[in-house]
Amino acid sequence: MEKQKIIAIVGLNASGKTQYVEKMRRTMASDSVRYIAFCDTYGAATDRAYYLQQRWNQHDIDSETPLTGEALERTFTLTGDDTPQRRQWQQELYTLFNFHPLLSKYVITLSSGELRKLQLIKTLLAQPSTLILDNPFIGLDEQTRQQLNELLPRLSKEKHLTIYLVIARLEDIPAYVDDFIWTTPRQQWQSASAVGGFPANPASVVGGFPANPASVVGGFPANPASVVGGFPANPASVVGGFPADKSSPAPNAPEVVRFNNVTIRYGDRTILNNLDWTIRQGECWALTGPNGSGKSTLLSLICADNPQAYACDIRLFGRQRGSGETIWDIKRRIGYVSPEMHRSYRHNIPAIQVVASGIRDTVGLYTRVSDADRKQCRKWMQVFGIDDLEQRPFLTLSSGEQRLALLARAFVKEPELIILDEPLHGLDTLRCQQVRQIIQSYSERPATTLIMVTHYPHELPPCFNRIKRL
Repeated sequence: MEKQKIIAIVGLNASGKTQYVEKMRRTMASDSVRYIAFCDTYGAATDRAYYLQQRWNQHDIDSETPLTGEALERTFTLTGDDTPQRRQWQQELYTLFNFHPLLSKYVITLSSGELRKLQLIKTLLAQPSTLILDNPFIGLDEQTRQQLNELLPRLSKEKHLTIYLVIARLEDIPAYVDDFIWTTPRQQWQSASAVGGFPANPASVVGGFPANPASVVGGFPANPASVVGGFPANPASVVGGFPADKSSPAPNAPEVVRFNNVTIRYGDRTILNNLDWTIRQGECWALTGPNGSGKSTLLSLICADNPQAYACDIRLFGRQRGSGETIWDIKRRIGYVSPEMHRSYRHNIPAIQVVASGIRDTVGLYTRVSDADRKQCRKWMQVFGIDDLEQRPFLTLSSGEQRLALLARAFVKEPELIILDEPLHGLDTLRCQQVRQIIQSYSERPATTLIMVTHYPHELPPCFNRIKRL
């Protein structure tokens, strides 16, 4: 039998990709259609029990908390389809994604990348005829992205599966895509090429666009700036007047973070082993490593989210951890955005209140916003091009717009340390370029220290000249 098609649904943030997929799913309406949204959520089954620090509070695990292997076995129980062929397919998937070591882990302890693997395996075990993957490559390390790119054409051919890939970045479009549904006109990408980083004619890279993409999805705005616009032309002019060239921090600059022989274990699993790391004021560090290597655990120790920090030799801002400071003393000096933050932010409050919660270091906003704070929030919403979304409820925003609001939240109090854990998740090519420019501009402030996690080396702004690999 001839293989089914692999189709890319491509568009800028807030161009209507999600709405198009929802309409398509309603039209298809079948048990054989499966949809996975890789937008930093655990999924409805576990969101009810999730809160920001749950992953680090292992004492919360009880008899009702499922192991990863148990969660996957329930797939067989629910479908009643426990055949040798399906069991063989299960083992093939485990091997492909190197998943056997994760079966004995609790679901809430999985990293963002590991969660995505779990979602993929659960969905593929259901043996759908149509698979829709929304942002399939975010949060996956290079090896896993390569595995997925090898798997999808094989699924299409051998399992007779039609696959839709919802994609916001041109560079994420695989070469094996057969057809395109374009929710943003090509000329908008062409106008975006002035920002740098993509060709004047995207079709020359990805090929095969329909002659009139508007005829496929319809309703495009006549003015590309209405979608592409929003960011200031020169972020530094809004963020602050920084020098054009920031010199390297002095070798004797004050320490912001010091880890001395830090080890983190959960049961018989060692997450971090004898880790030493010193970060000085003014330095910009890239933190790298494969899915599950401990990057987010390490950051949780800095952000005061992980209770094991008290048992370790850790100094933050020159002070020994556990010497009398509160977690709020630490958090007020740190701006933070991460997949965990995005996942836990389920408060449907106006976007400006989401940004304002960064001033109070809370998830949600529980105090009144002063006029001065509101002015500061508007400034940073303007920097990130979302000032027109001020009163929009957070959960009505697109995933990319939500990420921009959470980025503004991280910067709003202009802290001395900013931690960016995969900050460009879900952003289209243009907005990735613009956010990189904002981060670069902010790094040029005196005494500003940054840590950034990414699985894409090209996402790192030039200021990140130090690397810590796990």
